[in-house]
Amino acid sequence: MLKSMTAFANAQGAGGAFNWAWELRSVNGKGLDVRLRVPDWILGLEQDLKTALGEAMDRGNVALSLKVSREDSTGRMAVNADALEDALNAFETVEAAALAKGISLAPATAADVLAVRGVMETSVADDDISGLRDTLIEDFKDLVKAFVVMRASEGKKLSQVLAGQINEIDRLIAEAASVIVARRNDMEAGFKAALARIDDGTVTMDAGRVAQEMAVLAVKADVTEEIDRLSAHVAAARELIANGSPVGRKLDFLAQEFNREANTLCSKSQHTELTNIGLALKTTIDQMREQVQNVE
Repeated sequence: MLKSMTAFANAQGAGGAFNWAWELRSVNGKGLDVRLRVPDWILGLEQDLKTALGEAMDRGNVALSLKVSREDSTGRMAVNADALEDALNAFETVEAAALAKGISLAPATAADVLAVRGVMETSVADDDISGLRDTLIEDFKDLVKAFVVMRASEGKKLSQVLAGQINEIDRLIAEAASVIVARRNDMEAGFKAALARIDDGTVTMDAGRVAQEMAVLAVKADVTEEIDRLSAHVAAARELIANGSPVGRKLDFLAQEFNREANTLCSKSQHTELTNIGLALKTTIDQMREQVQNVE
């Protein structure tokens, strides 16, 4: 089965005090080019992700983004014993000084004491990231599976498109082969007509030499080899598609060979109908090559 180099997948996950979001996409490329944007404070994660992507695909410009965030935590409230002792001593000192001057103060409440800075503390447990890397790598496996499934799904569509284009090329090759006989007769008639126009009776033409020249022209204009090579390319293309990815480079090379033979066919045509078939071949081959650029 063919695989496309164009695909996209995303996912979200959570574990412990962390949330994360993945985004993975790829487009066509000559080789495998992986670019990652992941948190650098998770040691060893980037290399593991690159290794996993390299095992899952052979070609494509791949971009992976991972965003990790910590969940907000209210923490636990606790009394700082030293700060409480200092606050109580301070209240006692103030009340004694006021009483010495005959000033009566309202009794201090627990809320007043706790309001003193430092008496109450919010304790927040340190986030444990020791298992985060392994959790992310395990979660990444599901993302890669979804990504590969999409590449395969797009590849199936590519296979159908390419199969249709190859069938059209095969049909045009058969049409060109059927035109060759009529073309040979037309070329012979045209050559004889040209000879008749220049034969004014003053020149004696050697029938053997005329036949020889006609044979040379026929050899130069012969497109049998081009037809045969195009048919062989059709068989090769069908075999590559049946074998499945990674065959993108081979299909691209084959498309170039298709185009080369179609160009030669047009240049040697000397026949309107055959030229039109050759141009139709070139058009279909160009369309095929555009699709091949996305095959892994």
